[in-house]
Amino acid sequence: MRNATNVLARALRGFFSDHLPRVRGLSPHTVMSYRDSIALLLRFLAPRHERTIVELNLDHIDPKSLIAFLDHLESERGNCASTRNSRLAAVHAFARYVATQHPECIEMCQRLLAVPFKRTCARVVEYLESNEIGAMLEATDQRTRYGRRDYALLLSLFNTGARVQELLDLRPVDLQLERPFQVRLFGKGRKERLCPLWPRTVEVLRMLVTETKLDISSSAPLFRNRRGKPLTRFGVRYILKKYAVRACSSAPSLARKRVHPHTLRHTAAVHLLQAGVDLVTISHWLGHASVETTNRYTAIDLETKRAAVEKANPVANIDGAALTPWRSDASVLEWLEAL
Repeated sequence: MRNATNVLARALRGFFSDHLPRVRGLSPHTVMSYRDSIALLLRFLAPRHERTIVELNLDHIDPKSLIAFLDHLESERGNCASTRNSRLAAVHAFARYVATQHPECIEMCQRLLAVPFKRTCARVVEYLESNEIGAMLEATDQRTRYGRRDYALLLSLFNTGARVQELLDLRPVDLQLERPFQVRLFGKGRKERLCPLWPRTVEVLRMLVTETKLDISSSAPLFRNRRGKPLTRFGVRYILKKYAVRACSSAPSLARKRVHPHTLRHTAAVHLLQAGVDLVTISHWLGHASVETTNRYTAIDLETKRAAVEKANPVANIDGAALTPWRSDASVLEWLEAL
């Protein structure tokens, strides 16, 4: 490709400094995810083409190299197919941008966009039963400062069904601890929503705000670690795993479940569904872009399935006495039509 040298560097600068944050308005977390994907790709391409990263150009990002990079993610870095697809989505987004800014590269970009996503196996969505979430809450030591913080964290996740980053971005100014009790959450695509709070959650959050010595109008993160820094997603995952292990003595079924931040989001959705809340309301509660996303909870709600089985009438003559008998001289179609 002619004049490809330095096009890559210019394209990357425009993509990350202007296109993603200003034109598309993506959140900083999404921009950083794209950044990590492109950085991994460049680090892979440099030794493959025997060049330094600054010497790479768009010619080196060809479909063959991209597929090799994706295979490298799975075979050597141990990434799952969904992570592989996430990295590919970032490359696709960059290819679409390059095609609009550098028309001479359209053919190369089209070839990159033709690299397909890999099919993934849909995992069963796990959620916690009432006794399991209750056991985890009881496992916190509320006599200590961090035990009370962890209790507030668990209860808030269960109450709101918030994504973990939504909760970590929570500030005292986002809380309304006077009636009507509610919290303002900032979700994907910078969308914000209001979520109602239970009186018990309000009581616990009031205590947390007081204990952390934050003013109710403060814009500082509410949940902090032992060093006074904002709690991270990895910190929340560690906290949940710790209390899931502790709670196994009173709720042994927890030992068979993967407990992570999104588990409590699923738990909130299923419990709302079991309480009779309609799907549209649950969709708004969780901040889903479409109610179709919320529909999956109807498939995993075991209690609703059990209730449906109990209400259903048993099939009459299950032993087959009422069915048309099979005759050896009848054709398959005749037998089927006689059913």
